[in-house]
Amino acid sequence: MTSVQIDPSFTGYGKTGVCLLKIRRSGKYHGIKQIEVSTELKLNNYDDYFRGDNASIVPTDTQKNTVYALAKQHQLNTIEDFALDICTHFLSTHKQVNQVSVEIEETPWRSLQQGGVEHAHAFVYSPEVIRFCSVTYARGEKPKLSGGLKEMRILKTTQSGFTGFCKDKYTILPESTDRTFCTKVYCRYQFDAMKGVNFDNCWNFVKSTIVEEFAGPPHTGVYSPSVQNTLYLAEQKILNSIPQISYIEMAMPNIHYFTVNMAPFGLTNKDEILMPTDKPAGIIKAALSRNPKAKL
Repeated sequence: MTSVQIDPSFTGYGKTGVCLLKIRRSGKYHGIKQIEVSTELKLNNYDDYFRGDNASIVPTDTQKNTVYALAKQHQLNTIEDFALDICTHFLSTHKQVNQVSVEIEETPWRSLQQGGVEHAHAFVYSPEVIRFCSVTYARGEKPKLSGGLKEMRILKTTQSGFTGFCKDKYTILPESTDRTFCTKVYCRYQFDAMKGVNFDNCWNFVKSTIVEEFAGPPHTGVYSPSVQNTLYLAEQKILNSIPQISYIEMAMPNIHYFTVNMAPFGLTNKDEILMPTDKPAGIIKAALSRNPKAKL
């Protein structure tokens, strides 16, 4: 018989797609938070795999019910705090659980506005950006927490170019000093320390920094010589501004808009009518980490 061993880095089990909506009522004014939670547990033994002994298994249905119950008891102000509480619950309740991983995505609802006034209890789905977080908490270790955003599609019609790039016999892309720049941002950042961290403030700062580095001042904008440079400047500012964040990664696909040739119609088109195309798209990504402090 072939000798085999189990890979603990991959082995685990849990529940995905646990969706819930929490309504917070304060008189006639209501607030909501809708989230999707995934949990994964790693046990201190593999008896369930090796011998079919299920005594140590916390059923995935129990994990689902735990998420609902904790959501009822939790303020659920931030998904990061809630993810940490879920991890802590399983580690403190079940001694056979060695590690818990929790991932949460928040559905982007916002209060509906009428005449500039927020409605007391009506909301509109506003998919500008999706917030997410991930926590891995191993027994006897510090939790590892990361937050982030995705699906944030942003576009500017000028103040972007791409010149001086490497060319070979297959290069047909013309240089441009004025082009439309569109991307769909993915960003994940990892906390090295969590004490005293305001997760909402951190997330809002990350989001606004990415937008500011992309767009620039509202009346003048800022020139982007490449997607790479814009991405790097945003990551650098975030690391320099939030000391608790030790690592950040971003991906910014270059979503192309091509000028439609209207000469066959007898029309001129000075980049007024563009044809959007999601695929193929360039993909640019980079990660920055804080330089480790020298040991004295």
